[in-house]
Amino acid sequence: MAKRTIVVMPGDGIGKNVLKEAVRVLDAIGFDAEYVHGDIGWEFWCKEGNPLPDRTLQLLEKHKIGLFGAITSKPKDKAEAEIAPELKDKGHVYYSPIVAMRQKYDLDICKRPCKTFKGNTLNFIRRGPGNTIEEPEIDTMIFRQNTEGLYGGVEWTNPPDLVYEALMTHKKFKENFAWCPRPELAVSTRIFTKKYTTRIVKEAFEYARIKGLKTITVCEKPNVIRETSGMMLKIAQEMSKNEYPDIKVQDTNIDAQMMWLTKNPETYRVIVAGNMFGDIVSDGFAGLVGGLGFACSANIGPEVAVFEPTHGSAPKYANFNPSIVNPIAMILSACMMLEHLGENDKAKKIYDAVAKVVAEGKVKTYDMMKLPGNPDVFSKGAVTTEQMTDAIIAKL
Repeated sequence: MAKRTIVVMPGDGIGKNVLKEAVRVLDAIGFDAEYVHGDIGWEFWCKEGNPLPDRTLQLLEKHKIGLFGAITSKPKDKAEAEIAPELKDKGHVYYSPIVAMRQKYDLDICKRPCKTFKGNTLNFIRRGPGNTIEEPEIDTMIFRQNTEGLYGGVEWTNPPDLVYEALMTHKKFKENFAWCPRPELAVSTRIFTKKYTTRIVKEAFEYARIKGLKTITVCEKPNVIRETSGMMLKIAQEMSKNEYPDIKVQDTNIDAQMMWLTKNPETYRVIVAGNMFGDIVSDGFAGLVGGLGFACSANIGPEVAVFEPTHGSAPKYANFNPSIVNPIAMILSACMMLEHLGENDKAKKIYDAVAKVVAEGKVKTYDMMKLPGNPDVFSKGAVTTEQMTDAIIAKL
C-alpha cells in the first residue's frame, strides 16, 4: 500500500501537459505514492457551474496534499457567456478555484522561491564596472500572504445600500466619489487581519533564521496604503524587536522594488508581502531566473497544502502535439511538496538533476532557446516537454 496519497489536479491548458511529467519524475525518484485525480477548471465551470466541484474538495479534505497544474480564468462577461445554456440565470457566479481553495483551507502561507540555475541562458545579466557583463546569482524566497488583500473577493459593482452608506461615512469617499452614480461604481476591498499578517511575517523570519540571514524585506506601500501595508510593516518591526533581534527589517515600496530588481536583485534574500504585491514581485523575480517556466510555489495551511507552478494555463500551447512547454516549474513544485513531506533527500536529488540538465545546456525547451512558441521549434533544436523530463530523469 502506498505511503502517501496525492490529489493531482491538472486543471486547464498546459496544466495537463506538465503535471503528468512531474509525476513521472516522482515515480523515478522512488516516491511512494498513489495519485488520485481531482476535477478542477474551466471545463467544470462550463458544464457544471462550479470550477471546483465538491468531489475534489472531499479528496483534498481526506488526503491533505495536492499537486495542481494550471487554471484558465476569464472575466465575468466571458464566464457568463460560456456556461452551459441550461445553467444560465441560475445564480452561478464564477470564482477562481485556486483562490477558493486557498481560502477554504486557510492556505495562507504562499512560498515562491526564485533561484538562479547556472548555465540558464534566460538568467538576468547587467552591465558592471568597465562595461563588463555581470550575471548576479539570485536566491530569493518570497512569502506572499495568500488569502486576504485584494484577492479576498469582497467586492461589488453598484454596491447595495448598506455598503454604500458605510462608504459614505468615510471622508475621502464622500469627497472624491460621491459624484459617481452607484450603477457606475465598482469597489474592491483590501483586507488585512492581524492574525494572518502575523503568520506570514513569522514564516519569513523563521526562514531567515534557518538560512542564517540577517534581513527580511517587507515589500508593500505603507506611505500610501497606510492601514493595511502599515499593519504588515509594524508587525514585522515589532517581531524583529521582540522575537528576532538578530534579524532586521527593511521595507521597500512595491513600485521602487520593481525598479531595483534590475539593479541589485541578489541582495534581496527574503521578501514578505500581501497578496497582490506578493504576486507582482514574485513574477518579477521569476523573470530574472528564467521566467515562469522555472517558477514554482507552495500554498500551505494548517492541514492542507497544495503545490503549483505560477504560470497560467497558456491555452494557445495546450493542444500542440507533441507538447512544447517547459515542465521544470511543475517539477520544482513537486520538489517543494517533497520538502513539505520531509522527503528532503529526494527533493534535493531532483533539484540537482534539473540543475545539471540546465548547466549542460544540451536539452532546452523553446523558452530556454528564446524562440517564439510555435510548432516548428523542434526543427530549431528545442525539445518536447516529455524529452525535457526524460533528460531530468536520466540525471537521477
